[in-house]
Amino acid sequence: MIKKEIKILEDNRLTEIGNQIRALRKANTNLSAEDFANEKGFDRVQYSRIENGANITMKTLLKVIDAHNISLSEFFSSFEF
Repeated sequence: MIKKEIKILEDNRLTEIGNQIRALRKANTNLSAEDFANEKGFDRVQYSRIENGANITMKTLLKVIDAHNISLSEFFSSFEF
């Protein structure tokens, strides 16, 4: 039972991270996810998965954060994990 609860919690956190990434793009650009991905050097399918809460590596997260010109602390400041 505990493993199932942990998995659900992790899934929710991934979704929240994806939502935050989408919100950053929408707040800071007038670009679609596809156009943003192309402009910043992401594969468009990969970027879509990122915004939809896929499990990504730290390297990918850092690339996304760099693309938005923010720090890790700024990115995670709105989360309440």
